[in-house]
Amino acid sequence: MSLLELIAAADERGLAASAVACLDRCLPQPAEDSDPDPLRPLRAGCADGSGWPDRLAEVRAALEELLEATDGTSALSRKLLDAAPRDFSAAPLRAWADVCSLAVLEIHCRFDAQGVAEVEAKSESEDRTELLNRCRTEGPEGAGPLLAGELRRQIRILEILAETTDTVGGGAALRRVLDLSTEGRRVLRAAVSRQARGRA
Repeated sequence: MSLLELIAAADERGLAASAVACLDRCLPQPAEDSDPDPLRPLRAGCADGSGWPDRLAEVRAALEELLEATDGTSALSRKLLDAAPRDFSAAPLRAWADVCSLAVLEIHCRFDAQGVAEVEAKSESEDRTELLNRCRTEGPEGAGPLLAGELRRQIRILEILAETTDTVGGGAALRRVLDLSTEGRRVLRAAVSRQARGRA
C-alpha cells in the first residue's frame, strides 16, 4: 500500500501515533537540561486516547519555551502541534496525520541535496509539492536518500501499527514506532548539522 492508502486505512491509534512520530522528528534540539522526551504524554495517550485533551495541553505547555524561536523548524513544529485535534476520533486525527506526514517529508526534501537537485531538474509542471505527493502515492523512485528514507519510515510505522490493531502486541508496536522515529530524528539532525557546517 502507498503512504496515502495507509493513512486512509489507519484507525485512531495508528493516526495519532504516526502523527506524533512525525512531530517528534521535526522538533528542534532541546536544551541539555530539558526533558529529552517532551512528547511522552501524547505517546502514552495514543493507545486508546485516554486523557488526550489533557495530555495535549501538557505537551503544548512543556514545549512552549523550546518553540519560542523563530527559525523554520520551530515554526513548523509549533504549527503541527497547534494543528493537533483535541478530539480523539478518526476524521480530525486523519487530517492531522496527513499534514504531519507531508510537512516532515518536505523537511527531508529540503535538506536532501540529491532531492533538491531532483526537484530543480524537473520540468516546471512538477514542483516540490508535486514530487512529494507523487512519492506518497507511487513510492520513493526519483527521490533523494533522505526523502526516500523518511517515506519508507512513515510507511513502516503505519504498517507496524496496522498489524497490531488489537491490544495484543500494541505496547511493543508503539515502542518500535518510537525506535524508528528516534532513528529518523538522528538522521535528520545529522543532515541539518552537515548543511550548517557546509555553509560556515
